Amino acid sequence: MRRPSGPSPHADPGYTALKARIIARTGHHYYADKDDLLFDRLRRRFKACNVADAAAYDARLDDGAGEWAALEAEITIGETFFFRYAEQFAALRETILPGLVAARGTERTLRVWSAGCSTGAEPYSVAILLHQLLGPALPDWRVSVVGTDISIAALATARAAEFGRWALRTLPVEERVRYFHRVPASPGATREGGYALRPEFRRMVRFERQNLMSLLDGSMPEGFDGFDLILCRNVLIYFSAETVAGIVRALGRRLRPGGWLLIGHAEPHPAFAGWLEAVNLPGTVAYRRPPESAPAPQPETRGEPPPSSPLVEASSFEFRPAADMLLEASGASAVAEIVRPAPAAKAAAPIDPASAVVMTPDLTAEDVALAVRRGGGTPVVVLLTDGRANVDRTGTPGRPRAAEDARAAALRFRAAGYAAILIDTAPRPQDSARALAEAMGARYLPLPQADARKLSAAVRAAGEAA
Repeated sequence: MRRPSGPSPHADPGYTALKARIIARTGHHYYADKDDLLFDRLRRRFKACNVADAAAYDARLDDGAGEWAALEAEITIGETFFFRYAEQFAALRETILPGLVAARGTERTLRVWSAGCSTGAEPYSVAILLHQLLGPALPDWRVSVVGTDISIAALATARAAEFGRWALRTLPVEERVRYFHRVPASPGATREGGYALRPEFRRMVRFERQNLMSLLDGSMPEGFDGFDLILCRNVLIYFSAETVAGIVRALGRRLRPGGWLLIGHAEPHPAFAGWLEAVNLPGTVAYRRPPESAPAPQPETRGEPPPSSPLVEASSFEFRPAADMLLEASGASAVAEIVRPAPAAKAAAPIDPASAVVMTPDLTAEDVALAVRRGGGTPVVVLLTDGRANVDRTGTPGRPRAAEDARAAALRFRAAGYAAILIDTAPRPQDSARALAEAMGARYLPLPQADARKLSAAVRAAGEAA
């Protein structure tokens, strides 16, 4: 895997100490083995601060919280959109929230925390669900929805409650009209015109700047407890295993008895069942703090898992376009596809709620790769594309801007250090697909008119040659 262009971080004598300081403060263990990616983002701050090297920038961080906030915004990956992970929102709509409303019906209070909320799509999505669920009874309830994030810039966007098309990409037109009103074009995500959340949903949510590491060092302010629902999704994958265990245990303690915790599809771990009850819901796994009258969950005694075959017969898999973009790229059909179990395979292999990585249409290739890497494996991502992206990240049709977004995502993917194979599915090999593979540092494999069996054989051969 070739490194991105630019100086090596290890040529800067102060880099190692600066990196250790950043990871200790933010908990972003994600960067532990991604020196080139981290240094590329650091160099942007060097330039902005007019400093020459890591040592000078390290000293600049001592000047106050302002530069820390700018750095945290730079290194934080903030991909989010409304009603992300359809299976989890179906569980919220059909099981979790109705159960909480029934259980809290006498006191009529609900407290929700979206931890690592980024630009606010997640807590606002929950507010919309609660507004629908409670209906005319909403004024009789004390509903608190709080979103927290480490990034000041992300929180500013969340408070403004104006979003581009990309953040609304899963919503039908009628729901966009129901929940939002159009706003004129402005720089950034709404450069093609945007959507402002309607006041009745916006006023249900407040935002605060918090670092999840404060759960571990005792600096989390009073009042962050007694929650009925906590969402901490696609955040844990960026921390070390030890930090993840501490955070999940701390989040569990901040739930009321009978309260629920939702984490990302790639984030469950068997250890969590020692503190919370793992609940298998359609298409997802949720965790619940047992009611006060119920016994505390006990860790399951598990033997060594049976050895799994590294290759699966093609007939038991199907190829489907990912609904999410790899590293925030645009054009799902043109950038990222992943292999998912076919319906028959799903039925034959139920989810293990303690340890499953649940494959759903909202799970990104990066989510899966991170989960494999954290488990000690070496992920190889296979992308299927004809190389002709035609929709940019805002959801606006147009090949030139879509191609720019795709290339930018490919370069970020390459910097993250994942091995990849790009399969060109166009009837004739495309220069655009070959260029995208080069930008990613991926092996390019033209395979026109591919079916599942041909793809399986090609990936097998390419993987053995890698």
